[in-house]
Amino acid sequence: MTADVVIDIAREVVWVIVKTSAPMLIVSLVVGLIISIFQTITSIQEQTLTFVPKFIAIMAVMVLAGGWILNSMSDLFVQLVQSIPQYIK
Repeated sequence: MTADVVIDIAREVVWVIVKTSAPMLIVSLVVGLIISIFQTITSIQEQTLTFVPKFIAIMAVMVLAGGWILNSMSDLFVQLVQSIPQYIK
């Protein structure tokens, strides 16, 4: 196994991580921004106000995109396991 192969595997793993975590991170960012704007407008300075809506939004994304995330990760795992004989040579 050469350094190029290791770099390709690492690049692919990082890409799957970014691709599968992006929906949750984007939703969390948008919900946090909306709540921050709401807090600014209403002058409410409660720091814990963002946790529950973010949690609910992320759980909703997990329910909606969970199958796709699981398929992406399992496809990567299957591809890596099937490539083991090539890496050994």
